[in-house]
Amino acid sequence: MVRTKDPAVRTLLIERAAHMLRTREPITLRSLVAGTGVSTMAVYTYFGNMDGMWKALRQEGFTRLAARFTTVTMSTDPVRDLTAMVAAYLRNALDHPDLYRVMFDANFELEDLKAADATLEHLVQAVERGRRAGRFRADTDPLELAIQSWVVVHGLASLVANGPLPRETLAHGVPLLTALFVSRGDDPDRCRLSVENGWKQLRPPGG
Repeated sequence: MVRTKDPAVRTLLIERAAHMLRTREPITLRSLVAGTGVSTMAVYTYFGNMDGMWKALRQEGFTRLAARFTTVTMSTDPVRDLTAMVAAYLRNALDHPDLYRVMFDANFELEDLKAADATLEHLVQAVERGRRAGRFRADTDPLELAIQSWVVVHGLASLVANGPLPRETLAHGVPLLTALFVSRGDDPDRCRLSVENGWKQLRPPGG
C-alpha cells in the first residue's frame, strides 16, 4: 500500500533548511532532519535527493510570493493596485525572511523558472493598466517600470527582513514609489494618495 505524502513534512524540511542557511549551520542529510521527528528517508521521498531539496527550497519562495499576489484585491485605481502588489511582495519577505534570502541565490537552480518569472508579470500587468488608464505616460515601458518598482521594494526587504534596519524604515516606500511613479507622468497629489492606499497591503492581517 502506497503511503500518502504529507505536505506538512515537505514544508517542515524546506523551512528548516532555509533557517539553517540563514544561521550558517552546516547542512547535511542528517543535520537537516535532526530534531524534526522524520528520518533521512523523508528527503528522498519528498525531494528525490539533496539536490532536489535545494531546488525546492528556492522555488518555495516564489510559490509563496505567487500565492501572496492572489490575495491582493484589485480596484479601479491602477496605481494603488501596483503599489499593493509591491507591498504584498514586501509583506511576503517579512513573513518568510529565511526563504526570501534563498529566492535570489543563483547558486541553487529553480524547479520551474517560468513560474518564478511569472511573479514579475504581476507587476508588469499592473503597470500596463496604469498606462492604459493615462496614469503613466504612453511611452512607459511596463517591464522597465515593474523592475524599477521591484528594485525599490527589494532594497527595503533586504535591509529590513534580513538586514540591519528597523521596520520603521519601511515607511520610506511611500515617498520612493511616489517619486518613481510621478517621474513616469502621474499627478503628484493623486499619486501620493494612491500609493498610500496601496501601501496598506503591507499591514499584517488584522494589523
